Amino acid sequence: MKIDFTPIVRPGFVKLAERTDSWRSDSDSLQAGVLRRLLERAAHTEYGKTYDFSSIKSSGNVYGAYASCVPLISYEDVRPLVMRMIRGEKDVLWRGVCRDFAQSSGTSGGKSKYIPVTRDSLNENHYRGGADTVAHYLRLVPGSRMFAGKGFILGGSFSNTLGIGPGKVHIGDLSATLINRINPFANFVRIPDKKTALMPDWETKLPALVRSACNRDVTNISGVPSWFLTVIRRIMEAKGVDNISEVWPNLEVFFHGGISFEPYRDEYRRITDPAKMHFLETYNASEGFFAVQNDFSDGSMLLIVDRDIFYEFIPVEGDDKRPRPIWEVEKGVVYEMIISASNGLWRYHLGDTVRVTQTSPMKIRIAGRTKSFINAFGEELIEDNAERGMAAACDRCGASILNYTAAPVFASDGKKGRHQWLIEWEKAPEDNNKFAMILDEELRKLNSDYDAKRSHTIFLDPPEVLTAPSGLFDKWLKSAGSHKLGGQRKVPRLSNNRDLMERLLELISR
Repeated sequence: MKIDFTPIVRPGFVKLAERTDSWRSDSDSLQAGVLRRLLERAAHTEYGKTYDFSSIKSSGNVYGAYASCVPLISYEDVRPLVMRMIRGEKDVLWRGVCRDFAQSSGTSGGKSKYIPVTRDSLNENHYRGGADTVAHYLRLVPGSRMFAGKGFILGGSFSNTLGIGPGKVHIGDLSATLINRINPFANFVRIPDKKTALMPDWETKLPALVRSACNRDVTNISGVPSWFLTVIRRIMEAKGVDNISEVWPNLEVFFHGGISFEPYRDEYRRITDPAKMHFLETYNASEGFFAVQNDFSDGSMLLIVDRDIFYEFIPVEGDDKRPRPIWEVEKGVVYEMIISASNGLWRYHLGDTVRVTQTSPMKIRIAGRTKSFINAFGEELIEDNAERGMAAACDRCGASILNYTAAPVFASDGKKGRHQWLIEWEKAPEDNNKFAMILDEELRKLNSDYDAKRSHTIFLDPPEVLTAPSGLFDKWLKSAGSHKLGGQRKVPRLSNNRDLMERLLELISR
């Protein structure tokens, strides 16, 4: 007889969620305490000695001293220190030796960045953030039976592109580290098995995932919406059904994150049972687990203020770019988020922007990135990738460009998504399809995340290149009022939605 463990574990999880009720009044003190503990634990690291963390944590105004003594940094500022950590040096940015690093794209100085995933950041932040997610869900759904079946957790894999000795360092997707380091008891309530979950080649991994999940009682799923949609479609195809709830009749919740869910929401509603299904968003990045949705009627997320991350916020608009702690933020303002955390990133430019929807307790919505990008499928394509890819494709095809923009075409009607590039040529290539193929090759060389999503065309179809009529972008700039900017005017190169692309295509059709 199958046992439902949900009633047994639910009280403990609900109590965990209830601790956040006090954040209406004590978020400020919790954040101040997090900063003090971070400084104390890292005081004897090389970074801590450089900036005298011992003196900062003992000062009367800890945040004031911290903000005045420790510089704001980007990844390029600490890349040499991270590389030393990868080679096994201890006590560099954080105490001890770090054996796990989350690989992601996003810098102009190299194909990938490697974010330390220390033991403390795993145990005190990422895993506790995951527990918070389940806690808030069980609090919201008293009749849940999620622990009567299995959780299907879809993760990535390790891909050590640095050639560091095997067995010493794990480099790859954050999700691979989370699965690899998870408490073995979790394997009793999740699928697939670790070996399948960490398979690196999606061409063999995808059918293995289908086999693992087809005949299991899955009650909850966790992962990136675009990835999971591909897996679910393969399972429905294997079972000959149009709705995944016919395969998993007890499926009740999708814990999703990584990319915006909005382009996928209608499709997930179509293929699941609306009477049972819930969707809960999380904000879990390589750099940390930051926030979780705690109200189905409110799409914003509760910032987690007591899990080993100290936050600062820089207003995106206005002249005052002074970083603010949580106790100085204002509702409705969009900020760039800066973090200090137990992974050894100190006053680190995350690159994400958030809109504060509530201050007591603090709730946020992801507003975007500080640079133009496409991350509709988890590919993290940034403008530097696009510019370099375009230059290489033009060189190989003997073409030249006046202007261009790109946007995602989202998956629908059983079709995979793709990138759509609209280009106004100065000198057009002989063959747009060949140019698109070469652009794709170059982007795969430049961006490991894009390469992973394009691998075997499992998640992302090849890019599409459209020719824009002469003068289109100038016409759009004038229609948008941008002609007043003179030499400063600029067409957004990459957009994470189709708003601009649709406006341009409409101008073409007139």
